[in-house]
Amino acid sequence: MKVTLESYGGLAAAADLRRPPDVLDSAALPEGAAAELERLVAAAAAAPPPQDSGRARDAKGYAITVEDGGRSTVLEQSDGSMSPAFAALLAWLRDRFAQG
Repeated sequence: MKVTLESYGGLAAAADLRRPPDVLDSAALPEGAAAELERLVAAAAAAPPPQDSGRARDAKGYAITVEDGGRSTVLEQSDGSMSPAFAALLAWLRDRFAQG
């Protein structure tokens, strides 16, 4: 499974335009981490996205693209309205990318 994280919008939108997306291949992860990633992706994909109140017009948005078995799924949410499952996946990915 290959997972790509892109962020857009928000107050630092111009900086995000120059930054390439972060990509993670689960085949390169230890078995336990790969299983955790699969669990987090499944939970985020199953959770209905919350209703966007429209109050946070300058909120940062996130697109997580999951490529697995020839299928591609894009999960998109923002800081203004984010499900707990999406937030958990986002935090896990950010932690992995910060580790290098």
